[in-house]
Amino acid sequence: MKMKGFLIAIALVLSCEMAHADEVMTKESDGTYVVNTTTLCSVKGYRATTPLNVYINKGRVTRVEALPSRETPKYYKSVKDQMLPKFAGKKVKDLKKVDAVTGATLSSNAVRENVKVALDYYNKNK
Repeated sequence: MKMKGFLIAIALVLSCEMAHADEVMTKESDGTYVVNTTTLCSVKGYRATTPLNVYINKGRVTRVEALPSRETPKYYKSVKDQMLPKFAGKKVKDLKKVDAVTGATLSSNAVRENVKVALDYYNKNK
């Protein structure tokens, strides 16, 4: 009986992972791909993970949207306001040129890594 419960638990985990995989990247009607990094990577900033939606069209980032996070609100707001808009129009090789926000270096680095992971996923799965 324990083995049956164990197998059911594994099946549930796998089905949840497959459901999440379908939600990682979607394509909008205008051809823009949206990569959600919530389940794709678990890079932590200062306090928590920093999930994003990364919008990509024709190989370029068109925008980056912060998803709910437990990062320190004051500092993460600075990242959202000052850093996220700088990704618009960038290619993968240009990500290093997006500067971190002073005082929010860990959150900035986590955001940069999330965008990189999203672009890698896009390139492999488009």
